[in-house]
Amino acid sequence: MAPPDLHRVDGTEDRDPPAGHDLVARLPGSPSQVSRARSLVTDALGRDHPLHDDVVLLTSELATNAVLHSRSGAGGSFTVTVTRSDTLVRVFVADAGSEGPPCVCRTSAQATSGRGLPLIEALSHRWGFTREDGSTTVWFELLQGRVAAGLAV
Repeated sequence: MAPPDLHRVDGTEDRDPPAGHDLVARLPGSPSQVSRARSLVTDALGRDHPLHDDVVLLTSELATNAVLHSRSGAGGSFTVTVTRSDTLVRVFVADAGSEGPPCVCRTSAQATSGRGLPLIEALSHRWGFTREDGSTTVWFELLQGRVAAGLAV
């Protein structure tokens, strides 16, 4: 399988982007690439980032959706973009589109799927999607909370 098409939006090629820069990778639309999408979050944020675990989880959900529910999983690809600053992390997953828009569908307790977007809705500060030119981009952002001096316990 070909390696991911990895690049920075600002044109540099290093894998440790400073705050405020984007890390972008185009990945083949196969299930094995969901773990690569998770690794990209670690590459962009580092494991010690306070939002790392939540960003990894939500990115995994979006990458899985791209592979399972869009044309990306039928021989296409999907793109993961991670943007970070001192106060937030934003992730975009663009896929090859599907027949219908993403659905925040409520599922039964016994269902084995259908919890990805409700999870994104529950954990992210904001999220949304766009559909244009046959593709779908779903995004979320998480804010890094700050504790005022003297309030830390």
